[in-house]
Amino acid sequence: MTAPQTTRLLPQAYRPLFAHPGFRRLLPALAASDLGDGMSVVAVAWLAIEIAPPGRSGMLLGAALAAYALPGAAGALLFGRWLRRLPAARLLAADSRIRAVLLGCVPLAWAFDLLHPVLYVALLAGSSVLHAWGNAGKYSLLAGLLPAEQRLAANALVSSSTSASIVIGPALAGFLAAAVSPAWLIGLDALSFAVLAVQVGRVRGPSGEAGQADQAAAAPVDADRSAAGLHLLRNQPELLGVLALTWFFNFLYGPAEVALPLHVTDDLHAGAGLLGLYWALFGAGAVLGGLAAGALRRFPLWPVTLTIVAGWGLALVPFGLGAPAAVTLACFTLGGLIYGPFTALSYTLFQDRTPAAWLTTVLAARSAALLTAGPVGTALGGPLIALMGPRGVLAASGAATVVLALVAAVMRVRTGRRAASRLA
Repeated sequence: MTAPQTTRLLPQAYRPLFAHPGFRRLLPALAASDLGDGMSVVAVAWLAIEIAPPGRSGMLLGAALAAYALPGAAGALLFGRWLRRLPAARLLAADSRIRAVLLGCVPLAWAFDLLHPVLYVALLAGSSVLHAWGNAGKYSLLAGLLPAEQRLAANALVSSSTSASIVIGPALAGFLAAAVSPAWLIGLDALSFAVLAVQVGRVRGPSGEAGQADQAAAAPVDADRSAAGLHLLRNQPELLGVLALTWFFNFLYGPAEVALPLHVTDDLHAGAGLLGLYWALFGAGAVLGGLAAGALRRFPLWPVTLTIVAGWGLALVPFGLGAPAAVTLACFTLGGLIYGPFTALSYTLFQDRTPAAWLTTVLAARSAALLTAGPVGTALGGPLIALMGPRGVLAASGAATVVLALVAAVMRVRTGRRAASRLA
């Protein structure tokens, strides 16, 4: 089947994206790294459980998941003086290379029986140190490759690729974990980032095929513009509101990410295959929800966002009620469907409200702030599980997320009333 025939099979909102050679070249590489990360959803947690000292699996699991993301926030702050001057493509490539090398050391250390828990956490932490800048570079590069009216569709397609990887990756990891160590699955994740690093180098080549938009997004951001970009973020109440909501949303998700593997092993007495199935079904729902994001631009941002937050929280509550695995699998699938559009909507708002020259810096600040949320939540997951058990943590995470949506809705209504009274 030819490329034009394949394009005609896509929904109308996504067809114009494939007229851009740079986007066509970048998307498969992003999908490869997404698949690697999808396998690591299971592999990182399962390897932590395997190498943990007796009685310490919850603590090491929380530390490993936190290390896989939290240092990115520190990297955004510590290296900003140098990295904010780099083009978006170079930031994405640098992050991919570091992840490829350090994640690749995990299976090597395991093969030589050197994978002590401290070394494992250290390698995961090092691999994530440029994650905030790499993530900012990815979405800044997309914003430069495409015109403004195509950004939501592109963001939805890229986030749907991430969700699709959660369908395939965990299921594949659960199947392969029966035959090989999860350390080798992390090695495949490293290989996927090596592929992405090579392909990003091709996208930023000297051809200039994407024109002036590419050049604007790839232009370095100097110190004055960086400060102005951060000032712009501080003076955008709507952006700050979305950022705060997303932070607490991710924070409350963190304990659930730690609790789910232990719920599978301790409560359900099952193996990696069932854990992979949970994430695969979540990803299947998120793919459908993410693809639907392209049709949500005409709806008000806040009602949609708050509905997503509350819906995800409600999907977790049945875990704490002792529901059977079949019911909680269905709830997790529904949770993925509800969550699917969230990332695309959030990034599109930032892209639309931020000047192109400052976009990388603003998105890096956003990523740095958000990277502290989930890992802090996962780090708290271990102690909370010791206190409440995996089922209790899952239910508490869901209930707290529903409360978050209600509090945000009340605050949003009050802010709107104050703004209206000022105009009256």
